[in-house]
Amino acid sequence: MAKETIEASRTPAGIPVITIGPGKSGRCGYMVAVRAGSRDEAPGNLGISHLLEHSVFRRAGGRTSFEISRDMEAAGGSMNAFTSKEMTGYHGSTILETAGVARELVGDIVADPSLDGPDIELEKKIVLQEISMWENDPESYIHKLMSDTLWEGHGLSQNEAGLAEVVDSLGEADLREYYGERYGAPSMVVIACGDAPHDETVGWAEERFDPMGGGPRRRVPPKALPPAYVRTPWEGGHCYVGMGFQTCPPDHADHTALGLLGAILGAGASSRLFHKVREESALVYSVYSVAPTYSDAASMETYFSSTPKNVLEAIEAVASVWRGIKDGGLADGELRKAKNMAWGRRTALAESTDNTMYSAARQYMVKGEVETMADYKSRIESVTGEDVMRVAGKYLDPGALRVAMYGTAPSMEGFSVSQVDF
Repeated sequence: MAKETIEASRTPAGIPVITIGPGKSGRCGYMVAVRAGSRDEAPGNLGISHLLEHSVFRRAGGRTSFEISRDMEAAGGSMNAFTSKEMTGYHGSTILETAGVARELVGDIVADPSLDGPDIELEKKIVLQEISMWENDPESYIHKLMSDTLWEGHGLSQNEAGLAEVVDSLGEADLREYYGERYGAPSMVVIACGDAPHDETVGWAEERFDPMGGGPRRRVPPKALPPAYVRTPWEGGHCYVGMGFQTCPPDHADHTALGLLGAILGAGASSRLFHKVREESALVYSVYSVAPTYSDAASMETYFSSTPKNVLEAIEAVASVWRGIKDGGLADGELRKAKNMAWGRRTALAESTDNTMYSAARQYMVKGEVETMADYKSRIESVTGEDVMRVAGKYLDPGALRVAMYGTAPSMEGFSVSQVDF
């Protein structure tokens, strides 16, 4: 892998501009991320960030959605966008010879969308279908229910897609107001990857985005919550369960060790959870752990799906894995494997222009800086087995466990998290 280079500066209006090498890759990509996501939405506009993300592609810079797609594809490139809990991002990448097309189209989408009423109504129909598809996919929907439970009463509980009835009520005036308030220099970061000259990228960002006036609102961190179990009925013949804990924000000294603990517990087919709960006990079809990270919070979450008769036993099996690592410590080679897996994921991301831009934007929005690969490797390598055991004892806490279930299981009638022993 060629040596990575990162340059960072700001436009006169203060927009961070970050370019990531190596050069000579033959591709160029540009991303604009805006600090506006589902956690920032008021109850009356849940889903507006996502609907806006869709709607700007309908018509921008004098081009229709067809012309935007045609011109990007003719340049040998692709364009896309995403909405998360903390940001909305727009990105395009092309071959080196047509990099100017990616730059122009990303600029138009972000700085010059038409946001016309008829276009919004058309896009709304597509978003409503997306919400319906997602609500009918229980493997995805359990993540929404777990967020509801883990971050109850806080903006982080609000899912990116929004609520269908709210999205259906939104119109041109709502999107224009939200765009004007949120999309502006104080809330943006510009990322370029590949063969993107830094000074040229700064000049483009200054010209296109400095005149925009909106910005972020103040965010309030979530509060710790007591143990809880929340069940959402579903008669699909299968049960989907999330079990998790609030942990610590990314600037906390425990954060890196927690990520490696999560990998040891539930990343991959050789993880403790997969081996114990699926391979050894055959209680579930799938089981895994994730550790979502936000600018002021984070969590450790375990998910599994099983038949109704296995749900309670599977919950107990997951708890036994947590108890096993707290009481028995790490096995030989476990921490080394987790570090290699983390480094392997990071290097795989670096092979993709779009993934590199997404990772950089997310890092900046979460931590206020973009970490070099060398610094990332140094950070994970500094974690010791004692660090992992310390955070396991601290954060795998029965007094903080929250459980969500999507399904119906007789064995879970009267269930309480207090009966889960770890």
